[in-house]
Amino acid sequence: MPPAHIEAVGFAAAVLTTLCWIPQALRTIRTRDTRAISLVTQAAFTFGVGLWLLYGLLIGSTPVIVANAISIVPVAAILAMKLRFG
Repeated sequence: MPPAHIEAVGFAAAVLTTLCWIPQALRTIRTRDTRAISLVTQAAFTFGVGLWLLYGLLIGSTPVIVANAISIVPVAAILAMKLRFG
């Protein structure tokens, strides 16, 4: 497969996995309801996204960098809401 197609697959995956967190973050911010969110899971996921971002920076992978740089915003917002509102 040509490198351009491989990058396209990476960007498509990045778009889907990034956008899926936006509705949850917006709902959490709007309702302030975090009862159904596991603190341990959300914290681990946020830390994992941060590590993926670091990994992407270290290897210079644009799809990994872009996806995780964007994803960390709603994921961290959900974590912050969980910490603030329980």
